[in-house]
Amino acid sequence: MKSSVHVRSLSALALLVLSSGQPLYAAEQPQQGGTLTWGVETEPNTLNPQLNGQSKAELILRVAYESLLARKPDGSYIPWLATGYNVSDDGKTYTFTLRDDVKFSNGEKFDAAAVAANFRHAQDPAYCAGSSICALAGRIASVATPDAHTVSITLKDVYSPFLSFAAGLKLISPSSWSSPQLKSGGTDIAGTGPFILKRYEKGQQIEYVRNPAYHWASANAKHQGAAYLEGVTYRFLPESSVRTGALLSGQVDVIEGVSGNDAGEFKDNPDFSYQHALNTGTPYSLFLNVKYGPTQDVNVRQAILQGLDISPILQSIYRGERTRVWGITSPVDPLYDASLSGKYGNNPTLANQLLDDAGWKTRGADGIRTKDGQPLRIEIIQAQATVRDQRDVLLQAIQAQARQRLGIDLKIRYVDSGTYTEVRKTGQFGSIANSNTDTDGIDIENHYLPVEGGGSINYSRTDAPEIIPLLKGASLTQDNAQRKTFYGQLQNFAVLQQALAIPLYEPEDQIAAAAYVHGVGFRPFKQMPENAYDVWLSKH
Repeated sequence: MKSSVHVRSLSALALLVLSSGQPLYAAEQPQQGGTLTWGVETEPNTLNPQLNGQSKAELILRVAYESLLARKPDGSYIPWLATGYNVSDDGKTYTFTLRDDVKFSNGEKFDAAAVAANFRHAQDPAYCAGSSICALAGRIASVATPDAHTVSITLKDVYSPFLSFAAGLKLISPSSWSSPQLKSGGTDIAGTGPFILKRYEKGQQIEYVRNPAYHWASANAKHQGAAYLEGVTYRFLPESSVRTGALLSGQVDVIEGVSGNDAGEFKDNPDFSYQHALNTGTPYSLFLNVKYGPTQDVNVRQAILQGLDISPILQSIYRGERTRVWGITSPVDPLYDASLSGKYGNNPTLANQLLDDAGWKTRGADGIRTKDGQPLRIEIIQAQATVRDQRDVLLQAIQAQARQRLGIDLKIRYVDSGTYTEVRKTGQFGSIANSNTDTDGIDIENHYLPVEGGGSINYSRTDAPEIIPLLKGASLTQDNAQRKTFYGQLQNFAVLQQALAIPLYEPEDQIAAAAYVHGVGFRPFKQMPENAYDVWLSKH
């Protein structure tokens, strides 16, 4: 432990925690210098911030790559690399005015041409294939640069969630597009952020150094100018117990991804601070494939939805540290509809009757139901890259409950990124377990638009005609109350009526830090760990 006596006295004297979860430091002023080592759960599958679809990698990549606008806690937009924006009366053209004092970390000019290149490349399937930006950028009709500090993006049709995409796209430098590192990311792919990528050691860590020229933080930041830290290193520690042990022993200064079992190590411990916050976006859910295997039958899907009892499983695994959800988006999202809460599940009598009605009446010696000599087996695909937060333990518990209560054999298959892409392409799977953090209905569209219509993570593979007018209606209005009504109807159809998804829990992020680490917290609105720009270290 690093100077535990000093840390104890510091935390008692200086650390006050606001109701928002953001630390307030009363006794000390922020100090320049020092380096931070942050133990993280997830290694990025690419260092290109536009192509990396892992929410957990945002923490690592956001230190170097920035966006046109930032967001306040209520979801409204504030200037960042853009000084402002407007939307045309017909809702099709988004115009951004840009700061004139920003440079990419390699010295290249940040201007309208550089920004336009990002949106134009995002329309190129050769570049964006396999990422969610393809479908969103595919809505663009044209990108114009009226002058060096103005970019206008015109859409083919009105699409209200577009601002969320355009404002949040992480921008990379002009020379990046000709770099051999473009797809993988690397030191050649420059951003505008407060830190610059110095070194990546695959499987070990990624190291950033301070960008001395940085002075364009958004108003969300606690200070302006260069970062306090000289550098930050993110060390890949996928095991929760290893991260916890590393922080307790002083091998790292801060960790994210604290298990329910380990939270007690840091709560009310004067040597550490502990914070947590729910994410936005789609809950971690089992999406059931309507086009393949036993889950083609709505009775089988309904049996799983109604027969499982998720709440006690979550309580057992996470010790009350995770939030049960029932719908298709996060409880912290303005579009959240709580109407399904408690309306399904924990009804094995109904579930078993549904399976009998579907013809799965016979049971083998192992207790698994059969029909025509075939076992009721459903394969759950889990991407290895997103096995985090004890999700493997959660899936095993659900597997055991499904076998015991319902006679269903859930086979869990962990796959690498290449296999994951191939399985999704073929559609030959029973279920995919997934969550994401996109907001403003983009997460809902990605999961429920038809695959060929832009549903980049439509793991139920539904193309139900009832869904299309609901998504269309939501996309045509900027009124959140109206959008919430459309999504509420979609939720009722997708979950309660069709059992396309079984919501499990809402992912959250947790941060535990040594008490000499100040300024860690969560970004407004999305509530994911904020980058290290405002972090500073007191003597220890």
